[in-house]
Amino acid sequence: MREVLILLLTLFPTSVAAAPDGYFDLLPGVTLETGDTWTSDGKRYRLYGAQSCLRGTSYTDKHGQKRDCGEASLAVLAAYIKDTKPVCAPIVKKDGIAYVVCYATVGKGRLDLANVLITSGYAFAALNGEGLPYHVPYAVAEQLARDKRAGLWQFEDVRHPAILLSREVNARNKKADP
Repeated sequence: MREVLILLLTLFPTSVAAAPDGYFDLLPGVTLETGDTWTSDGKRYRLYGAQSCLRGTSYTDKHGQKRDCGEASLAVLAAYIKDTKPVCAPIVKKDGIAYVVCYATVGKGRLDLANVLITSGYAFAALNGEGLPYHVPYAVAEQLARDKRAGLWQFEDVRHPAILLSREVNARNKKADP
């Protein structure tokens, strides 16, 4: 049996390397919008439960230079895509965006791409309207990254994007109230 498997792997390497049923390959060349959202073939995708740093927001690096936080998240996502060749599966579609879960292959291991981004400190646990995480394990991973001062958490002025987004919503609601 083992010999048959080896023969099949030798004869058909592309079929073995293809994404499993229900998944699609996330390959370099997609158009990254943010560190959690991209477009490919006219469709928009977003990592479920993850929130990247907002583009246009900044942090101060160790040399005192202001850097774009969203660009840092985007660059790290691009590097993970290039290096780990993730595969993704859509789990829900809402407002024209397919929310997906992806796993990256590192060595013989399969890792949740959103979790990797969060634990490395370049993404955050996305929060719902009540301020609760969509996926609780991501909030735990975020706290661990924060405690270790991983990635963007090493910079004193990094702010969770949920705080910035909630402030924006509150400001809009105050303008709408008579």
